[in-house]
Amino acid sequence: MVDPSWQAWVQAFWVSPAGLALRSFLNQRLQAGARIFPPQPLRALHLTPLPEVNVVILGQDPYHGRHQAEGLAFSVAEGIAVPPSLRNIFKELQSDLGLQPPMHGSLMPWARQGVMLLNTCLTVEEGLPASHAKQGWEVLTDQIIQAIAEKNSACVFLLWGAHAQAKKPLIHAHGGHGRHVVLESNHPSPLSALRGPAPFIGCRHFSQAQTWLASQGKALNWSLDP
Repeated sequence: MVDPSWQAWVQAFWVSPAGLALRSFLNQRLQAGARIFPPQPLRALHLTPLPEVNVVILGQDPYHGRHQAEGLAFSVAEGIAVPPSLRNIFKELQSDLGLQPPMHGSLMPWARQGVMLLNTCLTVEEGLPASHAKQGWEVLTDQIIQAIAEKNSACVFLLWGAHAQAKKPLIHAHGGHGRHVVLESNHPSPLSALRGPAPFIGCRHFSQAQTWLASQGKALNWSLDP
């Protein structure tokens, strides 16, 4: 189930060659006994309508541990241990804006106020990272990025790591230069968060996004507490 603002893209995708091939692949893997996460792959499109998107955070593929993925990039369900990359996101949030790390790892409050938490691949198999990469999801998620860049008037794209940064040409091609802000850094993974030339820790992307959106007349509250 997706918000009505996304239905045209999703419906067109499922009847396209890429969508039909992906559907066939997913059915084959399920019949083979694969455990596929998350249970709601399109949840980001349900929680964040197209006209309300103010920020886009791009991930790669869902967490591959049981009960972790909840259909939002970097987010885990409440009650699940916070993964290392998300811990670094919370560290940067505290350093940048003084916000204490929440008691949970669910980023749903962000999604509900216009932060599109989009993985470029939307399903994965248990214990097998990137197991569904290049099976068709990227066609849909590229179209989502293009739609946001083309139809929304002032968005911040947070591109953390080389995989997300590879999508920058889509943003510029469909949104033009100057309408949106693109902020780049290393991925928040412990393997790269402190490495140069653009470490994630210390990037101050949260305050930059908040300040720029305020200049456009848009409010954004990064707090995850009630």
